[in-house]
Amino acid sequence: MPSDDVLVAGLRAGDEETFACLLNGWSGSMLRLARTFVSTAASAEEVVQDTWLAVFQGIGRFEGRSSLQTWVYRILVNVARRRGTHEQRTVPWTSLLPDEGPTVDPSRFRGAEDPYPGGWRAFPERWPTTENEVLAHEVRATVAAAIEKLPPRQQVVLTLRDIDGQSADDVCVLLGISTANQRVILHRARAAVRGHLERYFTTAGAES
Repeated sequence: MPSDDVLVAGLRAGDEETFACLLNGWSGSMLRLARTFVSTAASAEEVVQDTWLAVFQGIGRFEGRSSLQTWVYRILVNVARRRGTHEQRTVPWTSLLPDEGPTVDPSRFRGAEDPYPGGWRAFPERWPTTENEVLAHEVRATVAAAIEKLPPRQQVVLTLRDIDGQSADDVCVLLGISTANQRVILHRARAAVRGHLERYFTTAGAES
């Protein structure tokens, strides 16, 4: 991907090659992000289209205070939130449930005496051990199903952090949440997906 300066100049000049580059590089992750706010895939596609239109209309006002991608994604989130509110899907970010104790049983983590204290214990034993197995269709489908079952705010944060590779700071800016909230939401999302995978592999191990 070219530098932000090159991309911004290309967008301002209406360069088709620059636009095609951004479409190829970002539209997939934009669609995934939009889908966590709205009720249908078609609605998510409209959000992405409306976002690109807003980008073209507003690129002259881009001041470079953040990366171009963060700026585009912020527009996307605003558009998706408005549509999600209309569809009555959006969940307020401030509505985190009161802390009801650890999300994961503390016994699942390595103790202070361990060479790697605080890390996950490798339960169950039958985790995938080869790249081919990790990438198998059934495993991917299991992960996708686990993410789909997450509350909307957890879907969004997990998608941005672990699928699209956004930094914690960028996610906080994009979603207007605090660092602490981002950390809690991500931890709960990862724990839920991990638990889903553990149940899958435990069942698969019992059947084999």
